[in-house]
Amino acid sequence: MGQLDDQMQESTMKQRTKTAVLVIGGAEDKVHGKEILHTFFQRSGGEQAKIGIIPSASREPTIIGERYQHIFQEMGAQDIKVLDVRDRSQGEDKYYQEYVEECTGVFMTGGDQLRLCGLLADTPLMERIRQRAQLGEISLAGTSAGAAVMGHHMIAGGSSGESPNRALIDMAMGLGIIPEVLVDQHFHNRNRMARLLSAISSHPERLGIGIDEDTCAMFDKDGILEVIGKGTVTIVDAQNMSHTNQGQVGANDPLSLHNLRLHILCHGDRYSLKEHQPLKN
Repeated sequence: MGQLDDQMQESTMKQRTKTAVLVIGGAEDKVHGKEILHTFFQRSGGEQAKIGIIPSASREPTIIGERYQHIFQEMGAQDIKVLDVRDRSQGEDKYYQEYVEECTGVFMTGGDQLRLCGLLADTPLMERIRQRAQLGEISLAGTSAGAAVMGHHMIAGGSSGESPNRALIDMAMGLGIIPEVLVDQHFHNRNRMARLLSAISSHPERLGIGIDEDTCAMFDKDGILEVIGKGTVTIVDAQNMSHTNQGQVGANDPLSLHNLRLHILCHGDRYSLKEHQPLKN
């Protein structure tokens, strides 16, 4: 029985430390249960975790970097470094690159997604982080602006609460961590459904993902998305969209989008990116 218990314990540990990409809708609980941040900590190796924090999206990178550093220190991470990139040349910093080679998790904070991409897109540092995350060698998390940059295309800004229209959104290139998705954050909290639909009308080949605050869409290497947290993850699937007028109307005119599929997922729900279907729990 002792050997069986050891095998079961080892299997549980592997499951807990299996790497993932965590896309967080912003305003995640940093005080009480810290469920989402704790999940990232565990997926980065728990007490063996070596975590790099990238606060580059923030206008106050020192303050925000130290805040997350303190959180992960309290959880018991083995080592934490703030990769405080404030200039594109620092994306070639040997010290930062060496740390990325040995770390087990990277956390991108909130702020301005255009600032984050402007500083890090196509730098050796971010290319290596992307590569290691896609290979499943490290866990990668991004909250708010850090979530917006995950796709190949990115919602850089725009309004909310109106009917879908092209003028509602500003699009830019993201970091391409999960190229097939198009993410919006603070989703229901800031009434951003029309904004996501406007983005999807131009990019129906992408999977639209709207993530509420204190909520996370966690992507495993096997193409399964799992929801963690207090809110919902909204999935807009336009792969079978039969019509949109977005190429024929003015930028401020309302858009029509026919035959979309919509899924609302909450804590514990799972979705297969390969099958474009929610999975039975």
